[in-house]
Amino acid sequence: MQKKQHTKTFFLTGGGTGGHIYPCVSMLNELKNRGYSDIYYVGNSKNQEYSVISAIDTPFLDVPVFGMPRKPDFKLLKWILLLFVSVLKCLGYALKYKPDVVFATGGYVSAPMVICANILKIPYVMHDSDAHPGIVTRAFSGGAKAVNLAFSEANRFVKAKKITNFKNPVRDEFFKVSRDEARKELQISADEFCVLVMGGSQGAKTVNTAAIGLVEHYKNIDNVKIIFQTGKKNFDVVIEELKRRISGDFNAGVDNFESKNAIIRPYFEKMYLPILAADVVVSRAGSLSISEILAAKKPAILVPYPYAAADHQRMNAREIEKLGAAIYVEDADLTENWLIGTVEDLRKNPEKLAALRKKAEGEIAENPTFKILELVLEAAGAETDSV
Repeated sequence: MQKKQHTKTFFLTGGGTGGHIYPCVSMLNELKNRGYSDIYYVGNSKNQEYSVISAIDTPFLDVPVFGMPRKPDFKLLKWILLLFVSVLKCLGYALKYKPDVVFATGGYVSAPMVICANILKIPYVMHDSDAHPGIVTRAFSGGAKAVNLAFSEANRFVKAKKITNFKNPVRDEFFKVSRDEARKELQISADEFCVLVMGGSQGAKTVNTAAIGLVEHYKNIDNVKIIFQTGKKNFDVVIEELKRRISGDFNAGVDNFESKNAIIRPYFEKMYLPILAADVVVSRAGSLSISEILAAKKPAILVPYPYAAADHQRMNAREIEKLGAAIYVEDADLTENWLIGTVEDLRKNPEKLAALRKKAEGEIAENPTFKILELVLEAAGAETDSV
């Protein structure tokens, strides 16, 4: 059946980190699914958002703004100048393409377009992924048609006409692919106890070091599988250390390492597969990672990155710990022995694991993308019934 075509124009803005980019990507994909084609992304072409958006064939409108320096020096003067230039560019984009609504996910990249929306009286909807909303969200939420906050704890920081708590948008596969299907694709048997460790390129050395110890510990133990995402920058270092510590039968390639008890990659293109396959997930406490873990209904061991802006990862992790769906550990306290002991405790005490899982199960029953999109469509004066 041919999709219905619509005439509304949408501007999406946010960038720098995945927490700002991927909520926009979820909105973008669902808008396209519903037949909307006039969609533009406002971001910094030097950031990660450029490669992400370019890969999904969407017009990219560049703004040169960067993160605001904390010290009153030359960089601050440069930032003020580039913010001014970025606002002027956004005014030009808006006058040229005439957006009906702006969807902004906070962060410095979204600031110029939100300022422009206020100047030109363009309706805008904001989304913030963290338990402690960023400066842009706090500063401009008052003029928004609606603000969606992934954590209800964030409500006290925001003044807006309409506040919702629909969590973070996540990929629809989390609601369509089963644990058994994910395990089949990854060639993991149904009865194996599976631990996923998600490292990363930013500050993940502690997590990766502990995960290496986990892989070594379980190398000769039956019915245990460790899936380990190292991050692109850390993969070679991790594999060299594993080769030094693990002797025996394993296959190591340019971007993969597999043994009887481990599947290790720099990254997974279909990240939903290892999350859905796992019995427990070890992760940093970025808001999107947490949302994906909850959407998959998985217990977690959360290790907040201690140098995250405004300490938001600690706040995110503490909220999930209070919920009862995760075990919290400080980065400084995460050692190989601690991680091995904690995983073993969960493996040998299925009732403890089940209690964590039960708390996770009720958090995200359906994809928040659809509810957030309804806010955007309403602000744009578009049809809000799902297709």
